[in-house]
Formats: sequence, structure tokens, C-alpha cells
Amino acid sequence: MLRADGKELIMARRAAYTKVERKNFSNPDHVKGMGDKTFRGFQCLEKDCTEFIFIQAETIDPDFHIECPTCGFVHQAGETTSLYDYELIDTRDNSEIESGPFEILHDDYVGESKEFKYCIVCGALKPFELFDTHRSRRTGRQGECRTCKQVYNSIKNQTRLVEQHREASQKRRLYTHFEERDKMDIAAIYERFGNQCFKCGLDLASDLTAGVARKEGNLDHTLPVFYLWPLTTNNATLLCREHNGEKAEKWPSVYYSDAELRRLSALTGIEYGELSGEPIFNPHALKTLEDPSFVEALFEKFARHPDELLRLRNRILRETGFDFLDTSAKISPDWKLQADALLS
Repeated sequence: MLRADGKELIMARRAAYTKVERKNFSNPDHVKGMGDKTFRGFQCLEKDCTEFIFIQAETIDPDFHIECPTCGFVHQAGETTSLYDYELIDTRDNSEIESGPFEILHDDYVGESKEFKYCIVCGALKPFELFDTHRSRRTGRQGECRTCKQVYNSIKNQTRLVEQHREASQKRRLYTHFEERDKMDIAAIYERFGNQCFKCGLDLASDLTAGVARKEGNLDHTLPVFYLWPLTTNNATLLCREHNGEKAEKWPSVYYSDAELRRLSALTGIEYGELSGEPIFNPHALKTLEDPSFVEALFEKFARHPDELLRLRNRILRETGFDFLDTSAKISPDWKLQADALLS
């Protein structure tokens, strides 16, 4: 931040009033001292081998010679691996233009390997993008991964409990049962939104570049998954992390201006009237909940932690009058009693 005279304003840090003391903590020997070491990782090029190879290196040696510990296949600078033989055919007269081996240059293949490092808390070897940036460290990344950092901060700041994390996880797992199974074309979504956050215009193009420090963009359910709407390549909205967090569970009419809603309709194929209207549950999802076998499968899936499923029943019942607990005679009446108890 700059002062009125153009000089940098140094903000005083707020004094820490809590600290987290570790007890009964230890890392395996292979993790000790590795918190600031860079590893490169890639799949073995031998087609029948499933080994994922890790080497400790910040950069790839131009004269590399890397042997797979499982199959012995050697990845070596200047060498190639043939994947198949090809013929290039002129379709006008079916004549051969050229033929030869389809080859992968080891330099190109190993050179695109991703960077990994160990988390000093959970001890897992993870890609760089799962660690926040830290300029003073040799790797340029935090010592702990984002998952461990999030848990640490939730303890230190007393903002979230383990049970709240579990509930959030259960909600995500539950809602995936209403999602379509088609593979997302993430690059197409970024291209449609010009590689920018729809809300603020933040440039997110680096998300699609290998080796970026952190992923800033998020694919938002334009019509919230909170109302059982799916996320697809065609209807997703590209937002930065900040605005994706602000938008969470909100209907578009609550979060966006009228001009934004009109533009969003053009980009997502969702009718303006639906975007600008009141929240509604996905009719297709509600139809699915009329299937007794589907409801029974949900209760089997979430038998250990059913509360999120019961909360979903209560929200749907309040807003539509439909009770999916009535769809199956095999569902115990006790579940309805427990759901009703949560209402109060």
C-alpha cells in the first residue's frame, strides 16, 4: 500500500494472541529435512509400466539418465521412444506421402515434469501448486500444504471445528450424486471467459500454464449446487478464488448486477429470467429423488453421517412441499423423526 507521497506504507502486524503447540508429532525419516527440497515427477515412458518416478532436482540435468526403479526403462537425454508406426496418406488418391515411427523425445517428455515437495506437517509429497507462495524459502513455497495450513489456521483462529469440515465434505459428496458425469473441458471455459474472473476481471491465464505457483481461478456453479444444479462445461462461470467464495450458495440474482446477469446469460446459456429470478431447486434432481431406489442408495451411502442428507430433505420440504422420505417404504420412519428434530 502506498502513502499519499508515493512511499510504501508499512502496516504493523497484529500481535499474535494464540499459538499452537504440537504434541506427539513426528515425521518419517524420509521427510525430515526435505521441507524445502524440490522433486520432479513423471510417469515412466514404458507403456506397460505404472511407476511414477520422482527425482530430487530443481531443474532437469541436460545430460539426464533416469532409470525406472520398477521396470528398468532408461529415460535418457537425446533418446526417443517409439509409440507406434504411422503412414501419412494423401486422401485424394490414397497415396503414401511419408511413413515412419511416431516418437517421443525424452528431453521434451522429462522436461515437462511437474515440481513436487514434501509437506512438513502431513509428510505427503505434493505438487507445488498445493502450497501457497513464500518468497524467502528456497522452493518459493510454504512448508505446509494448503490442507494442513487450513486446519492449522482453523485451530489457531478458532474459526472451524473438525465436525464442520466433515459436514462440508459430506455436503460435497452428497451433491456429486446429482452432477452429470461428463468430463469438464476446463480450457474451453477459460477461453469463453477470456481467461478472466467474470466478476472482477482478474487475469487467470496462468492457471492453464504448467508449473504455476498457485491456482487462482475457480469454476462456479452459476445456478448453485446448493439447489442441486449441476456444473457443466457450458454453464460454468469462471471466478477468482475471492469472488467464488463470496458467491457460494447464492442465487445469481442476489450476487450479480442486472448488466452482469444479461452478460452471464450469453456466456452460460442459462435464460436471463432464470438467473434474475428467485432461487429454485433443479426439477430434474427433484424428479430423481422420487425414485425409491435412488433415495435408498443415498441412505446406504451416508449411513455413518446422515445429517446433511436430512438437512437437504428439510430444505426441499420447506421450499417445495416435497418429502423424499415418503418415496420409499423401506426407509425407516425414524429418519423422518430425526429430520423433523433438526427442523427445530
